[in-house]
Amino acid sequence: MLTRKQHQLLTFINERLNATGVAPSFDEMKDALGLKSKSGIHRLITGLEERGFIRRLAHRARALEVLRLPDETGVGAIAGQTAPFAPHVIEGGRDTETSPVIAPSEMTGPASSDDSTGTAEIELPFLGKIAAGTPIEALRDPTRHISVPPSMLGRGNHYCLEVEGDSMIDAGILDGDTVLIRRTDTADNGSIVVALVEGQEVTLKRLRRRNDSVALEAANPAYETRIFGPDQVAVQGELVGLLRQY
Repeated sequence: MLTRKQHQLLTFINERLNATGVAPSFDEMKDALGLKSKSGIHRLITGLEERGFIRRLAHRARALEVLRLPDETGVGAIAGQTAPFAPHVIEGGRDTETSPVIAPSEMTGPASSDDSTGTAEIELPFLGKIAAGTPIEALRDPTRHISVPPSMLGRGNHYCLEVEGDSMIDAGILDGDTVLIRRTDTADNGSIVVALVEGQEVTLKRLRRRNDSVALEAANPAYETRIFGPDQVAVQGELVGLLRQY
């Protein structure tokens, strides 16, 4: 499953390789995607590589190989074969260029609880999947709600997300878990948060602040901690609980 920008970049690289046999430069990729810096391209390339869509060839400059293309099932077709090339993109139900992934208006109504002592379950909106690994854009499903015991919630507005990935396993958060999130734009150091990265992608990570930097820390040694400037990360919620099916 690819974000919109990852899909755009993979398409651009594949088309350039087919046309010229040479991968585009990072500057060409940056211009093609309308990004302001090459750091965004580095992040997208890493995400595509981790998901097995491309491979960087060692000891060769600008050497990229497209291994597969996303098909309609999201599994991926081998590059060069005749399987349909159609994106399986997890989008946010929004204009990803201008609006945040999770809008405040999406978290009102039954998701709000000022009294956690009642016995009736609360219906929380399910806003889709969030990556616990490489960031992935959130998919909002406006038709789906999840019933949650009020004892699991405190005051405020809440919503649910399904975890995709294994980068938070040491914090007890597994692939396929449903996490309960309290909407907030602030969080204490060390909290596990929904973080909006550079206005486009969301991820579930532990938040660390130090001086003028923000770290998004995984709970799996296989994943590196990613460091950002203070204006590159916006908190969109804080973890308050999770649901798991066996």
